[in-house]
Amino acid sequence: MQRRHFIQSTAVSLATIATPFVFAQNPTRIKFTLDFRISGQTAPFLLALYKGYYKEEGLDVSIDVGNGSVASITRTASGAYDLGFGDISSLIEFNASQPGLVQAVYQYYNRAPFAIIGRKDRGITADFKSLQGKRIAAAAVESTKRCWPMAAKHAGVKADAFEWVTTDFSQRDNVIVRGDVDGATYFHDSAVSLFQRIKPDDLSVLSFASTGLAVYGNAVLAATKLINENPKAVAAFVRATNRGVMETIANPIAAMAYVKQREPMIDEKVEAERWKITQSYVLGADTREHGVGDVRKGFVEQQVAEVSETFGLKAKPDAAAVYNLSFLPPKAERMVKA
Repeated sequence: MQRRHFIQSTAVSLATIATPFVFAQNPTRIKFTLDFRISGQTAPFLLALYKGYYKEEGLDVSIDVGNGSVASITRTASGAYDLGFGDISSLIEFNASQPGLVQAVYQYYNRAPFAIIGRKDRGITADFKSLQGKRIAAAAVESTKRCWPMAAKHAGVKADAFEWVTTDFSQRDNVIVRGDVDGATYFHDSAVSLFQRIKPDDLSVLSFASTGLAVYGNAVLAATKLINENPKAVAAFVRATNRGVMETIANPIAAMAYVKQREPMIDEKVEAERWKITQSYVLGADTREHGVGDVRKGFVEQQVAEVSETFGLKAKPDAAAVYNLSFLPPKAERMVKA
């Protein structure tokens, strides 16, 4: 296996973890927690589960819904779950106070899909300066809201340019539709429900990534305990997940059938539209060079520095300890054809 850049070494050799992990008689149970609900955003995991890719790797995987990135990280760190799906900025903050418990092993979103989405009839345009004096809804604690000061800095606007209105996640669409607020924070791909109620042409999507902010989003996270005690299982999960990612990219429509298998009430066409947005963040510009799942050392160091300053962390985490990418499949298996 190729040597990975910017990884923390483990006691096990790469040759060992690269070996297919198949013990059909005694599959290893793996509990995996998402950050939120089942949707097209997480189609690759469901595809890998229901097509038997985890099973082929000798894993008995269960996938549970979550209550946000912070909860996903703490669930994994506590040992309640073996692996999780959580935001890198939140992981950086967690590592500042509780280092060495969780690491990212596969970068899912090459750029965080953070966005503020607002109504054009309220004067919100594609220019972040149009947010001045507006009312923007957000949950009390969420990644998009907390990372806003970083985006504001890159966009050249003041972080307090508008008024925050605290709203539950489930009510964001409603308060925008009713006109109680001018806009709201979203994971861009989570806004598909809003697009069903207000025409996309009547909305402005202000993506934080468009400011030049190089922030990685959700990644597959592994408990350090699992990494140390069963690295083969981590490598197996990453291989199977990567297969799911690559197949979902190749055929999104087919992939949504596996999402529906878990959540029969979903609309496959709507979830395919959601994945279209998700994919635009999974396949960031960097992935054309290093493939999906990987990161740039410089961007990680920059993100650690910006998160430490923005979140007022007392101790700056070790950037090299955030990731352990020694489990990534070969680059050729992670490259998407143009």
